[in-house]
Amino acid sequence: MTSELDIFVGNTTLIDEDVYRLWLDGYSVTDAVALRVRSGILEQTGATAAVLQSDTMDHYRTFHMLERLLHAPPKLLHQLIFQIPPSRQALLIERYYAFDEAFVREVLGKKLSKGTKKDLDDISTKTGITLKSCRRQFDNFKRVFKVVEEMRGSLVDNIQQHFLLSDRLARDYAAIVFFANNRFETGKKKLQYLSFGDFAFCAELMIQNWTLGAVDSQMDDMDMDLDKEFLQDLKELKVLVADKDLLDLHKSLVCTALRGKLGVFSEMEANFKNLSRGLVNVAAKLTHNKDVRDLFVDLVEKFVEPCRSDHWPLSDVRFFLSQYAASVHSLDGFRHQTLWDRYMGTLRGCLLRLYHD
Repeated sequence: MTSELDIFVGNTTLIDEDVYRLWLDGYSVTDAVALRVRSGILEQTGATAAVLQSDTMDHYRTFHMLERLLHAPPKLLHQLIFQIPPSRQALLIERYYAFDEAFVREVLGKKLSKGTKKDLDDISTKTGITLKSCRRQFDNFKRVFKVVEEMRGSLVDNIQQHFLLSDRLARDYAAIVFFANNRFETGKKKLQYLSFGDFAFCAELMIQNWTLGAVDSQMDDMDMDLDKEFLQDLKELKVLVADKDLLDLHKSLVCTALRGKLGVFSEMEANFKNLSRGLVNVAAKLTHNKDVRDLFVDLVEKFVEPCRSDHWPLSDVRFFLSQYAASVHSLDGFRHQTLWDRYMGTLRGCLLRLYHD
C-alpha cells in the first residue's frame, strides 16, 4: 500500500499575491482554485489540477497562521517563525487592512458594535462583497478603533505606529475612527452621491481644526473628540444673522466685492440671507449631539441643494465662500473673528468638497 504526501521544505515563506488576494476576498479554497484555473495558470505553468489544489491549500494554511500576527502588525516584524522579507511584510499588512469603498460607505459613521456586525449579511448581499471579507474589514475597523481610542497624541501617528500602515491608509483609518466616534450620519439618500474620499477629506479638516488636539496637543483622545468648548462658543456667531444691521452690512460687503465676478450674482444676491442663516444656524446647533451627527445632512440641505437648484458652478461657490468668510473681518460690530475663522475655514473646505456641480 502506498501513500501520497505533499511535502514543502523551505526557508523563505513564499507569498503568492494573487492567492493572497483571493483569500482576503473571502473565497474558499475550492472557489480560489476554480478562479486560478480560469485565469489560465495551468497552461502558463504546465502544472496539474492536483498540484494547483495543493499549492492553493498550502498558501491558505500559511495565511491562516499569519492572520493572528496581522492583527498586531509589529508582532509580524519581530516573529522568527516565518522568514518574510520586509517588503513582503509591508505588502501583507497593507493589503490585509485595505478595504472596499462600497463596504466602508455602508458602515461609515455607525457604531462599531455587534449590532452593526449583524447587518453584514445584508451589506454583503447589497455590495457583492463576500461575507468573510466584510467581516475582516469590519473587524479591522473595530480593532484599530479599540487600540487608539484611549491614546494620547495624533490619531494618524498612533495608527501608523501600532498598525504600520502607509500614510494614506492610516489617514483613511483616522477618518473611519473619527466618524465612528462622533457618529456622523452618512447613509441618508441625499448623501449617497458622496464618496468615502469626500467624507475622509472633511474628517481630516475637522480633526485639524475642530478637535481638542487642534488647540492642545497634550489632550487625551485629542483627535477623536470634537472640542466641546468650541462647539458651545459657536452660538456666539448667531449674531451675524440675528442682528439685522450686521446681516445687511455683511450682504452689502459680499455683493460689492462680487458684483461683475459671479455668473449667478442675481441668484446669490436674492438668496444671500437664506444661505447665511443656513450656515450660521448649522454652527449654532452643534451643541447638541443629534445636530453634530446630522452635520452633513444639514450642509447639503442648507447650502448645497439651494445652490444646485440655482445652477451655481463650482467656481462661483468658491468665490462666494471666500468672500463670505473674509467680509466678516470688516464688520465693526462683530467680536468673534477668531472663532469665525476656525469655523468657516473648515466649513468652506468641506462645502467645496461636498459641492459636485
